[in-house]
Amino acid sequence: MKTFQPQDQVAVVTGGASGIGRALCEALLAGGARHVIVADVQIDVARRVADALGTRATAAALDVSDAAAVRALAVQVETTWGGIDLWCSNAGINAGQGLGDATDWARSLGVNVMGHVHAAQAVLPGMKQRGAGCFVVTASAAGLLSDFRTAPYTATKHAAVALAEWLAITCRGDGIAVHCICPEGVRTGMTKASSEKAGKGMVFLEAEEVARHALERMAQGEFLILPHPRVADYEARRASDRQRWIESMNKAFLRTQPSAETTPN
Repeated sequence: MKTFQPQDQVAVVTGGASGIGRALCEALLAGGARHVIVADVQIDVARRVADALGTRATAAALDVSDAAAVRALAVQVETTWGGIDLWCSNAGINAGQGLGDATDWARSLGVNVMGHVHAAQAVLPGMKQRGAGCFVVTASAAGLLSDFRTAPYTATKHAAVALAEWLAITCRGDGIAVHCICPEGVRTGMTKASSEKAGKGMVFLEAEEVARHALERMAQGEFLILPHPRVADYEARRASDRQRWIESMNKAFLRTQPSAETTPN
């Protein structure tokens, strides 16, 4: 069983300027990583984060939906630090409410799915050649269950989980560990509004808790990383009786809808 320890490792974290990405950068450096690349589309923020993290961190501008840019960063890191030990494919977006529109779907597919594909194409061949490496996909509990608020997010996170599972299957004999992080509620910029409105049923973790949990499970060689343990129970219920799951989710969905207005006769 392939496991990961951060000591003396070179890591790239996409979406590293905020939220879970920044927390992963901090946790990796605290665990003894040799160097961490804070890769983010918001380069000014990434630079501030890297400066705060110290000399073992470097900022890099990266749009993960741009395959050429992902390849270029991978080459730059390989050339500068002699190999990528860990690639955290963490960047993600939540675009579009309800069914969304064409732009929501294009953006969601570009980041939440193709961002992982581009990363795998860029870094896995080198890891395979060295016979060592770790590739992490940050997906979501929505990728195992559903988020009825947004179809683009739910569908692309399901695809991210499926891709991570496919990679874990096909890379197993190459010395490469593949992990998939599927948190439920996490307090980040993306979820600020929903975390403030959350009721008793939703437990929001801090990004730092998710990062610590992820590194602990990576050290144990676990593929599916669930910072919220109840997600495993929900997934089991969904798989065992999908009809009942859909009915219960529909009831939850209806409770979020405004009451139908009645008009006098």
